[in-house]
Amino acid sequence: MRALVFQRHLAAGLLLLTGLWLWADPRWLQPQTYFGFRAVAMQYSGVIAIAAMSVAMILATRPRWLETPLVGLDKMYRLHKWLGITALGVSVVHWWLGQGSRWMVQWGWVTRGARRPRGAAPDQDSLQAWLGSQRHLAETVGEWAFYAVAMLLVLALVKRFPYKLFAKTHTWMAALYLALVFHAGVLMQFNYWDQPLGWLMLPLLAGGVASAVWVLTGQVGRRRQARATVVARQEYPALKTLETELLVDAGWPGHRAGQFAFLTVDPKEGPHPFTLASAWDPATRRLRFVTKALGDHTAALPALLREGQVVTVEGPYGRFDFEDGRARQIWVGAGIGITPFIARLKQLARQPMTDTEIDLFHATPVLDATAIEKLHRDARAAGVRLHVWVDSRDGLLDGERIRAQVPGWHQASVWFCGPAGFGRSLVKDFMASGLAPTAFHQELFELR
Repeated sequence: MRALVFQRHLAAGLLLLTGLWLWADPRWLQPQTYFGFRAVAMQYSGVIAIAAMSVAMILATRPRWLETPLVGLDKMYRLHKWLGITALGVSVVHWWLGQGSRWMVQWGWVTRGARRPRGAAPDQDSLQAWLGSQRHLAETVGEWAFYAVAMLLVLALVKRFPYKLFAKTHTWMAALYLALVFHAGVLMQFNYWDQPLGWLMLPLLAGGVASAVWVLTGQVGRRRQARATVVARQEYPALKTLETELLVDAGWPGHRAGQFAFLTVDPKEGPHPFTLASAWDPATRRLRFVTKALGDHTAALPALLREGQVVTVEGPYGRFDFEDGRARQIWVGAGIGITPFIARLKQLARQPMTDTEIDLFHATPVLDATAIEKLHRDARAAGVRLHVWVDSRDGLLDGERIRAQVPGWHQASVWFCGPAGFGRSLVKDFMASGLAPTAFHQELFELR
């Protein structure tokens, strides 16, 4: 399943780093006292933590060249999130090995052997000697940077923490990352650098440093931004939803149905991601967004997005593009998750695909007559069978009910966009019924 691509990349990266570290540090094969084990384990945990943070920092710049191998920015951000969680967990172990071991000595749990003198050895070159002279500073910087990073990472995982504050405080991570690179560069075993582990770590750290500077100077996404003006809007009060049409300037490169963009309405609030609800037509240069009041910012959009309002659009991003070569597709758009399917319907109305049968299931808790009539009209124009599923009338939509409506579903691919919990239950249901893992496509639109 393409939605789990980030798990495979994370596991592969950790295995690669572990293998290179085992090759680089033969001390793990030797009998260990506690402090011998501590020295080896601190090196390993330090390598894993700073490597995870480096890749996360690179992904934070939204690099276009990684979107295809990582199957879209939504998957990249999910990988970014789990790299952060990995770095936090490993860093806690790293910190305990350093600080906790001192406490264990004080409590009498372990006994420290005689310390080796920290002066430069006669055969050390000037760089190694200089790094040795910076150990105390690097340890202090690393400890305090760890406390700050841990606090910010925990805040980032708390969904109740306002998005605006999350975006601002998360930027501070770039400066803290630079402090941790200094910590790692000084304290990492010097002989790692002339081995395959060092050959991998050097470009990772260099890429992370360049990315941190990119973030701190406000360059992320700037080259993919365009100005747009609100030209039309329609509210659907029963759905707490706003449909906004924008006229975008020549800086917009065009987009495919299913992609999304970052929309900046208030510079103080910053950019928010929304799926594009329109197919691209260079003759009209119109973009359409359908937004639902799910938080403070989205609830304020009806008051902010008035005709004539100038906004900034950044993108497009994503690979939820419906291109899989299947003769039959099943689309499931739950709630506001219907948005990418609206864009695809409009595209198919202009460019029909007569060789693909499509069933679209729209699950909604509330029925709005105007919105549903528009959806029916778009589906008819695109030649797509529409199934509207109202929770209060039809019960909850699940895999069994979808399969009952679609003969030959075994040969179909499933494209899902909607609440994450619904997506998890649906993929589990379809996999248990025999659908091939590669046939389920899900937009992972939780960017934090």
